[in-house]
Amino acid sequence: MPQEVVTRFAPSPTGFLHIGGARTALFNWLYARGRGGRFLLRIEDTDRARSTPEATKAILDGLAWLGLDHDGEAVSQAARAEHHREVALQMLETGQAYKCYASSQDIQEFREKARAEGRSTLFESPWRDADPARHPPGASYAIRLRAPREGSTLIHDEVQGSVTFRNDQLDDMVLLRSDGTPVYMLAVAVDDHDMGVTHVIRGDDHLNNAARQSLIYTAMGWPLPVYAHIPLIHGPDGKKLSKRHGALGVSEYQRMGYPAAGMRNYLARLGWSHGDTEFFTDTDAQAWFDLPSIGKSPARLDFKKLDNLCGQHIAASEDAALLQELDEFLAITDHAPIEGVKRDRMLAGMYCLKERAKTFLELIEKARFILTDRPVEPDEKAAATLDDVSRGILNELTPRLQNANWTRETLEAEATGLAEAHGVKFGKLAGPMRAALAGRTATPSVFDMMLVLGRDESIARLNDAAAEAGT
Repeated sequence: MPQEVVTRFAPSPTGFLHIGGARTALFNWLYARGRGGRFLLRIEDTDRARSTPEATKAILDGLAWLGLDHDGEAVSQAARAEHHREVALQMLETGQAYKCYASSQDIQEFREKARAEGRSTLFESPWRDADPARHPPGASYAIRLRAPREGSTLIHDEVQGSVTFRNDQLDDMVLLRSDGTPVYMLAVAVDDHDMGVTHVIRGDDHLNNAARQSLIYTAMGWPLPVYAHIPLIHGPDGKKLSKRHGALGVSEYQRMGYPAAGMRNYLARLGWSHGDTEFFTDTDAQAWFDLPSIGKSPARLDFKKLDNLCGQHIAASEDAALLQELDEFLAITDHAPIEGVKRDRMLAGMYCLKERAKTFLELIEKARFILTDRPVEPDEKAAATLDDVSRGILNELTPRLQNANWTRETLEAEATGLAEAHGVKFGKLAGPMRAALAGRTATPSVFDMMLVLGRDESIARLNDAAAEAGT
């Protein structure tokens, strides 16, 4: 029976959920879900000074918005510190680690001398092979890994290929500090092993860490996980992602109105591909995602592609599901909820609202005709279309609509027929109708708006605009 796939996402709660972290979480989620495995979450909160509950909440909220559900409870790395210490002491007992009594001054002096002599500044502890009888009684000590000094350490990486590290470039890293606290590198290796992680998928800035963490695995006799180190995300200019490129945090994209499905699709395409396919569903992505198809070069943000994919996902969404996600967007951006008859109209009009809307902000803008109340106040551009002539035509239109069948075909026939009777094209009448119904010049089709608003509301708005003639 094949081994169950277990992946993990392990953010540090020192700030928001970065878009790069979100993509790492997505890749781990896709790989596990596509193979019937488990996707775990570990909060790496060992840096107690910088870790905050607010940052942890921001990470959890970002994952929840993206729909990246994890299995079981989130694991706190700090809460496992005692077990990390136990592993270090176990390595000390078996001779895989040793006590180091070197002070920070000793280490500094070693490095200055090595630098002056043109040697490697990696610290070589004089306590590595010291007779225990020489250990100063009662003195504090760190516990260091007894790393191999010759040969090399090979990491087989699913993205980067085989990467070799010379062992003389890997120091005897500290496992436990002199105050008894475990270091991050030990905690990560122990937690990954204890959580049963089979595949470590993370940014390629951790590639060097893989070599050092693998030494802990080897010392403990644990099987190594499969490693996959993915390139980082760069800005459109090819430089390291920074604030000058725009939004960095997932929450910012949520507040900008991007749909979660579109964001997942876009992030999946940042550095991974399935042929030339751009638009795909979660089901597709889970079935297709694999590690060898991740590129070795940094991916570049492309906001036009993000807009395009999000527009496609909005258009493809079920109307009720889209309205529910819109509700969540309104809540987090402090907009008033859409209720009552307006909500009914939003659902009824979703077919025309979601076409060509790339974000929820654009969708709301298209829905202004639903969300606005009478009397409709036209903006400056729309007001310019409401001259005395156009208002007079609107005045003639409303009686014709009063008893008409409220279908698109009938409404179109009545409006175009009236325009022709006045010797003008329908476009001359469409502008004033948009102004009357929505107060804007850029709107869905006037016939779609009338169908969504219904007979009474549509006629009332047209009458309001027509009544302004001569003022």
